[in-house]
Amino acid sequence: MGTRQVRQLVKSDADWQRELTAQEFLATRKGGTERAYTGKYWNTHNAGLYRCVCCGNAVFRSAEKFDSDTGWPSFWAPAAPENIETRPDNSLAEPRVEVLCKKCEAHLGHVFNDGPAPTGLRYCLNSVALRLVV
Repeated sequence: MGTRQVRQLVKSDADWQRELTAQEFLATRKGGTERAYTGKYWNTHNAGLYRCVCCGNAVFRSAEKFDSDTGWPSFWAPAAPENIETRPDNSLAEPRVEVLCKKCEAHLGHVFNDGPAPTGLRYCLNSVALRLVV
């Protein structure tokens, strides 16, 4: 059994701007970051599924969410590895790894190697890039 393929969703910036709030557009389409401790999900403990705000793709689950003391929602694993992609981000002096929605290429945040067991990963995401479905 092979990995499930995610069908790509491609839209113009003008289309995304019509569908998203200014903050959602800046974070997801332009790679922006919300300020720490300002997003609606950094301290949320409700059970549910986090979906990409742009396309609804299931990206993370509350079962893998943890308190990272960073001010952003953090997860130790994605809902399904095939629903996200990662790529190098050299936009700052320190190289990072960007996390994107596989379906629409929305910027969700970054992943770091300082998370808890069992993966040791910390997916540090923008609340504004997510929609929690309970």
